[in-house]
Amino acid sequence: MDEFNSLSLDTLCAALCKVMGVEPPKEAAEAAQVIVDYAGKKFNGEKADRLFMYNPDAVAQWVQEKYPEFMDDTLDRTELHVPFATVMPSVTPVCFATMYTGAQPEVHGITVYKKPVLTIDTIFDAFIRAGKKAAIIADTTCSIGKIFLERDMDYFIYETVPEINAKACELILEDKYDLIVVYNENFDAIMHHKGPEDPNTLAQLTENSQVFSIFCELIRNNWKNHNTLLGFAMDHGCHEIDAGCGSHGLYMPEDINILHHYICLPKKAE
Repeated sequence: MDEFNSLSLDTLCAALCKVMGVEPPKEAAEAAQVIVDYAGKKFNGEKADRLFMYNPDAVAQWVQEKYPEFMDDTLDRTELHVPFATVMPSVTPVCFATMYTGAQPEVHGITVYKKPVLTIDTIFDAFIRAGKKAAIIADTTCSIGKIFLERDMDYFIYETVPEINAKACELILEDKYDLIVVYNENFDAIMHHKGPEDPNTLAQLTENSQVFSIFCELIRNNWKNHNTLLGFAMDHGCHEIDAGCGSHGLYMPEDINILHHYICLPKKAE
């Protein structure tokens, strides 16, 4: 892998908003039209009324392409595969801030590995203004659980990934949130210690893929009255460093290139 993807991650936020019929955040870049067009076709010109975003950390495009068998459950359930170039530095708070504001780091203000509460307009603010109900499910130390605080929305913060995913299933069954964002750190955590291609790391990729497939099936069976867009959407990639460990944060295709996966589930006719 020696080339960078051309579509910037800053185009995602406005695309998600447009699919939902929500005015994008004030500083968001122009929408990734490929997502808007896909959803428009799948929903027959209607808007989505539910958005479910699954955010596994550090799942690089090159890892997915080299080991697609570990992604089978997600690839079997998604239709649109969008290659993005994430932002620099390619670290979690910077990248997720761009993902959910549509702004470059120098605009949203997180330019290093720190986790301040964002004061810039975000997708969550946009949804709240539109009268929609949003929730974040994340762990106690992660960026997503910190940088989007202080909004009129619900936060479910847990110690472990299984607790996070169990709560996500519970919220799907409750069927009351218009936007659910779920963060899983397991791939990133093992990758840093073992390297991106270690069997223990790839097992986490399988777990992420299987978890997303469970969310898909729960939504398919329990949100039949909604047009739903689901995304498997990571923040940045990763690369191997000395001693068999893994890292990210550099301007290199392994860290910058990411591949998102989306599926539209149209509501069922009564």
